Amino acid sequence: MLYAIGDIHGMRDELAELLAKLPLEPSDRLIFIGDYVDRGPDPKGVVDLLIEVAKQRECLFLMGNHEAMFLSFIGWQGPNYFGKEAFLHNGGETTLASYGYFESDASFELPPEHERFYRELRLWHLEGEYAFVHAGLSKSALGLSDAKYALSRERVKDLLWQRETADLPHSLGVTIVYGHTPLPDFGVRWNVPYSIGIDTGAVYGGPLSAIRLPDETIFQSP
Repeated sequence: MLYAIGDIHGMRDELAELLAKLPLEPSDRLIFIGDYVDRGPDPKGVVDLLIEVAKQRECLFLMGNHEAMFLSFIGWQGPNYFGKEAFLHNGGETTLASYGYFESDASFELPPEHERFYRELRLWHLEGEYAFVHAGLSKSALGLSDAKYALSRERVKDLLWQRETADLPHSLGVTIVYGHTPLPDFGVRWNVPYSIGIDTGAVYGGPLSAIRLPDETIFQSP
């Protein structure tokens, strides 16, 4: 089975509780949908925990828009890293504080394991009948019939920031599993055809959610 886990946003305790609830078998794998940092109290602790989990079982980590902003803010260069001007306006101070950014007199550097973690984040993943992205795809991409082609040609900005298209029907032939946009009632978004939104607002008082695939069973914490 494959378990997809929604936006964590620094909520380390909720992540630990959710992971403890999952009825994981040795062959099960985990995919995380992005937004590990910002807003919540312990972004560094979240990444510490994710690194440890990845040492125990197969994991795949997507990039969220908050990782893009954070890494851009600390000076990373490249097409995946942008939005530094919005970082502090979107809860970035909790991430900086958790990494000791404000206490350092020298040039800031990430711990080596964390740098490796962020370097290896992916923009999308396609597996079987499911496509995984952090936020969404553009309207033009949703009109295509080849999911791999659509994902590979999509703009990074749409994959990480798109909010207008996640609920729209599409012709990609897969179910899109995404985060980024919680519902007001912090529920899972079910849209036919075909997408599932698993950001349930953990940092705003909602649960942290996971969906098991392919049976699409939901697990939540608390």
